[in-house]
Amino acid sequence: MRLLCLTLFLCVVYFFAHAQSTITISGKIVDRETSEPLIFASIGIRGKPIGTVSNSIGEFDFHIPSNLKNEVLVISMLGYENMEAPIRNLLRKDTVIFRLNKAVQMLDEVVIHDSLNGGDIVSIAFNRIEENYPMTPFLLDGFYRDLKKVGGIYFSLLEAAVKIYDEDYKEPRNKTRLRERVALMEVRKSLGYNNKFTKYFDQSNLLEELLLHNNIRYRQFPSEQIFFDSFKRLGTSYYNGHRVFVVSINADYHLKLYIATQNYAIIRMEFERKYSDAIIRRKKNLVSKYISDKKVIDFKEYDGKMYLNYMNLTSQINWYDENTNKLKFETELYQELLINKVHPNPTERIGSTEKMKRYGLQYQDEKYNKEFWNNYNVIKDTPLDKEIVRDLEKLGNLEEQFEY
Repeated sequence: MRLLCLTLFLCVVYFFAHAQSTITISGKIVDRETSEPLIFASIGIRGKPIGTVSNSIGEFDFHIPSNLKNEVLVISMLGYENMEAPIRNLLRKDTVIFRLNKAVQMLDEVVIHDSLNGGDIVSIAFNRIEENYPMTPFLLDGFYRDLKKVGGIYFSLLEAAVKIYDEDYKEPRNKTRLRERVALMEVRKSLGYNNKFTKYFDQSNLLEELLLHNNIRYRQFPSEQIFFDSFKRLGTSYYNGHRVFVVSINADYHLKLYIATQNYAIIRMEFERKYSDAIIRRKKNLVSKYISDKKVIDFKEYDGKMYLNYMNLTSQINWYDENTNKLKFETELYQELLINKVHPNPTERIGSTEKMKRYGLQYQDEKYNKEFWNNYNVIKDTPLDKEIVRDLEKLGNLEEQFEY
């Protein structure tokens, strides 16, 4: 009897472990004609709310539950036809090359006669945000990363696995106060967060600040007609089986929006601005000046609604001698957030005692969990990342720094 019970127990343990195991698909996404890598392409599973994106050289590692091995992998990229492949055919292979076709020929077959200018398209898109984005509670699983650089050298890294809960996409009354509730699942950081140069960066909660940069969520656009009149209609692109308007502003800043022709949903926003010499901070006979901001906000459709898919923000601030105005050193902050999974209408909530605090994430970290990170969907390392690691490891092995 004991032997039978032990056997049954082992069978249950094996079944549970097998059911919970993950498989990894490794790939590189390129243009079929030029073989150029396709950056930040979306990788997902047909009809499922999980996904990742390709890195700056088109590569990705996608960790998925093994019970999805009979599903279909879907790769989407602006300006390209979707590519689909049975996951079963991709197993036990090294890096798979996915070659995407440009959608130009398909676009040429469609002729649209309309009189909409760029401002008209943007105005309609803004008015339809509550139609195209979730208006019921939702939960997002995400991967956050920030990197700090001084004088061209990376000196600190922080990464976090997070859950983000929001009630809806209604326009908030206060557009500068975070509406989402965020729970930190895992956090790891390098020893550089204790570096003396850290004080030259904002010490507030950087993830909160990044989320507040979601202009669509927080309606952070001018309302004056001159703003809409500044948009130029550039043409039409293609994404996820649908045509997409491309509109932009080129003034003292560059703003480009990709808007679906079918329902006027904003799929992607690209923004870049260079700033004047206005002083923003003073510290020990030094003054800082904002140099530039550059960001991308990307959305992905699931179950008829648009959810945040990916964000990145690069901010550059230089420090000068207060008396001579001579440049002393340059600083750069790079942040990104990848959404791994969408949970529409979740039963789970993030309570007030669970949500992250408003101060820096480096003070809210948990004990490093290596096993968790080995199977978590992060943005795959690139050769640049290896250079970053070399900079960071001047203080010792990065894995050991996480443990510290």
